[in-house]
Amino acid sequence: MNLEKVVFGFFVLLAATLNMGFFVGDIANPDLHNIYELFAALAVSLIATVLKFGDRTQIGAVHLATSLVADLQLIAAGVVWVWADEISRAGITPESTASVVSLSGGALLANLVSVVLLVTETVTFHRG
Repeated sequence: MNLEKVVFGFFVLLAATLNMGFFVGDIANPDLHNIYELFAALAVSLIATVLKFGDRTQIGAVHLATSLVADLQLIAAGVVWVWADEISRAGITPESTASVVSLSGGALLANLVSVVLLVTETVTFHRG
């Protein structure tokens, strides 16, 4: 068993599941979307991105691209949430919540692509 692959797979899957946990729920109801879960998803996604650096294969490049997309989407979601909560006079509204959850949904799609790549890579692996 390759410990490096286990750690890599763990963080890829954890990023996806944390993101899914934040994403699920009424898109406009901020009570159903925990900000700490969003930031945990972002932190784990950033760790997964760092783990993807150094892989010089074509599939490694696609893994890195999906991770960068997820990071960008989650960072944007965090910025929108902080803006709405701390700067905007309206506070967290259904509209701002919908924006945050939509951005999280884009990150979730990127995470799912990464998981599919991981599973495909694992299934097609040939021991030499």
